[in-house]
Amino acid sequence: MRILLIEDDSLIGDGIKTGLENFGFAVDWFRDGNEGHESLLQAQYDAVILDLGLPGRDGLSILKDWRSRGKTEPVLILTARGDVDERIAGLNSGADDYLGKPFSLKEVQARLNALIRRKSGVVVPEINYKGVTFNPQTRKTFYQGKEITLSPKETALLELLLLNRNKVLSKEMIENKIYAWDDEVSSNAVEVHIHHLRKKLHKDIVKTINKIGYIMED
Repeated sequence: MRILLIEDDSLIGDGIKTGLENFGFAVDWFRDGNEGHESLLQAQYDAVILDLGLPGRDGLSILKDWRSRGKTEPVLILTARGDVDERIAGLNSGADDYLGKPFSLKEVQARLNALIRRKSGVVVPEINYKGVTFNPQTRKTFYQGKEITLSPKETALLELLLLNRNKVLSKEMIENKIYAWDDEVSSNAVEVHIHHLRKKLHKDIVKTINKIGYIMED
């Protein structure tokens, strides 16, 4: 899953980016409000972590403009501002959740997973598909009850396909969802990840639609 992080504090931003990447997320981090605002208009994200006090453009202004443009990505406001009125202002401006600093990275992960599941129409904490069980919070995958070791990108791809069951995902869309802008992506990276999922889980876990993309069909 690809996350947009807009946070001007270098220590906090680096901690969130590194931690979420260790959990298997692809993260694009911007410190400036104007740059972060434009990023959501240029790329596809599964969720946004947005600070309110930003240089260039404040978080509430960014959020209001996104919503006025019809952008529906889930937004988690993460800020040191603990005033109730400011929390209400953030939620009324279109935020989906609110978490004050200091925070636990595990809680950030849990809230992001909940927002992404809700956006995808998945209400259960674990996702099951043809003998495969995936837990977004622990990032663990099981096949017929046995834990299967997947790489972070394989895990991200599996989650993306599970959350978009019965939808054909193009190679370009998959790359945009599991890689950040600063990642190096080889031309056959998606094909390699698909091959590994089939080998580690089962050969029919993902169906190839010739010249279109990949799908998990019920």
